[in-house]
Amino acid sequence: MNFDLTEEQRVWQKTVHDFVAKEVQPKAHEVDVTSEFNWTAARRMGPLGLLGLNIPEEYGGAGVDAISAAIALEEIGWGCGSTALAIAAHNGLGTTPIVLYGNEELKQKWLPLVASGKNKLAALALTEPGAGSDLQGGVTTKAVKNGNEWRINGAKMWCTNASIAEYIITLVRTDPAGGSRSLSQILVPTDTPGLTIGPAEKKMGLHGSPTHAVTYAEVCVPLENLIGEEGKGLQQTLATLDGGRIGIGAISIGLAQAAFEYAVGYARARKTFGKAIAEQQAVQWMLADAATEIEIARNLLYKAAWLKEQGRNYNKEAAMAKMFATEMAERVCRNAIQIHGGYGYSSEYPVERIYRDARLMTIGEGTSEIQRLVIARHVLAME
Repeated sequence: MNFDLTEEQRVWQKTVHDFVAKEVQPKAHEVDVTSEFNWTAARRMGPLGLLGLNIPEEYGGAGVDAISAAIALEEIGWGCGSTALAIAAHNGLGTTPIVLYGNEELKQKWLPLVASGKNKLAALALTEPGAGSDLQGGVTTKAVKNGNEWRINGAKMWCTNASIAEYIITLVRTDPAGGSRSLSQILVPTDTPGLTIGPAEKKMGLHGSPTHAVTYAEVCVPLENLIGEEGKGLQQTLATLDGGRIGIGAISIGLAQAAFEYAVGYARARKTFGKAIAEQQAVQWMLADAATEIEIARNLLYKAAWLKEQGRNYNKEAAMAKMFATEMAERVCRNAIQIHGGYGYSSEYPVERIYRDARLMTIGEGTSEIQRLVIARHVLAME
């Protein structure tokens, strides 16, 4: 399936690209060095619709189609992996559960707030110290009803955006008996007493995308902060992650595209033995492979996004797109460093940062190994 963008999508792509080239890419190195989120760009993203990609216009969002949302995240990823991951987590994880499952009161109260660019962003807390991919059996953070409130106790890890969020949607166990209907999603404002956000994690890359441990000690929120049905948290989370995988795939393509462009520019300019290294077959092959794999990944991703937009099952396609795009990005970024030679290993050149940023993508939102399990279950009709 070959995807030709509509005129509206092409205009959107150029609009976002021009914005990123002006507001995001020039700050990417600074963001990496200082580990500070690019709030200046984020504030300006609100009016452009980039903080409300999945949010309907009636709640202050842009409500763009799924391919347009992927285009936006790819372009931001092209400019800065840190900024892109924070924005992707905000849109794909922090707002989607409310859009899809939240009651009208939650939608009216929170969605316009986080889409405007005037306030903080949104976050989703899933992973726990003793549980990564095993959500159904590993979640120990629990919520019990106490009068007209939920009382939450537990701990989460690797929560993207926790320190820059208005609220954290938290996956909790509401039925101690366990099973697939024992989990629920509850919205917890970050200023709630008892909620503690730990220091930002020190990471290999993506320094400007804050990631934190979060603890809940007798955290109380209204019963109305339940998102969707009680006991449906696992199903809601898995559906949310499918969309999030498209977002991570899009960022990976953006990172690969940036590394590829830097490699092409360097290959044309760098001379050895009296001629540009672009004339060396070994370099040409690396560039040819990169161009081909980026194109394949983009088409896989657009197919998954198109299926999502059609309201069709896209679980397998999202896993395929995420797995291929993230592994592709790592290969492309690695070869971009190789083409740069010693300079590629220096932080003075962007490919070093891009490579570090790309490395997380095969881990976050489901590792490549988990994606292969998802795909295999579909292939073998085991889902």
